[in-house]
Amino acid sequence: MIISGSLRRKSLATVLTAGVFVGAYEVTIPDSKYAAWQNVTLEASAPAPGARLPFNATAYCKGITTASGATVQTGVAASDPALLPVGSVVQIDSLPTRYNGIYTVLDTGPAVQGRLVDLYMWSCYEALAFGRKPIHLTVLRMGWNPRATAPSLFDRLFKHPEAATALPSRPLPQEPGATN
Repeated sequence: MIISGSLRRKSLATVLTAGVFVGAYEVTIPDSKYAAWQNVTLEASAPAPGARLPFNATAYCKGITTASGATVQTGVAASDPALLPVGSVVQIDSLPTRYNGIYTVLDTGPAVQGRLVDLYMWSCYEALAFGRKPIHLTVLRMGWNPRATAPSLFDRLFKHPEAATALPSRPLPQEPGATN
């Protein structure tokens, strides 16, 4: 054969074969786990303020302080920080009347992943009875940024361009005797 006659050809064939194996080893082949991971990362993208999203709600009752350092109390919720960062404000209106209202996300937890909101309840019996419920929540504010809020009714009806909302500039006062 052509390769067996020359040491140079053998070396070249060996190096090329090694290069092909290394290249093939570095290739990532998407499988079912990869596809599921892609779905989770797309689902975990942060929603826009004003969005109404389907979530699941659970309840918790243990703890003294939240991840933000605040004391636990009614109206506190825990969520996945990749989806709803600490400081976010959400409105829940698809639960029984007692649990509907506005919640502030001040806590996180290792079990709170994806589209799950964990609501704080003082009574552990009540939290156990609450279970897991499908809900719809409206994002009122994302994180601590006050500008990342849902548009108000007035803003939605009478949306002005940025130039119209800017204050008109006044001409600078001129010195007496100066002319233009």
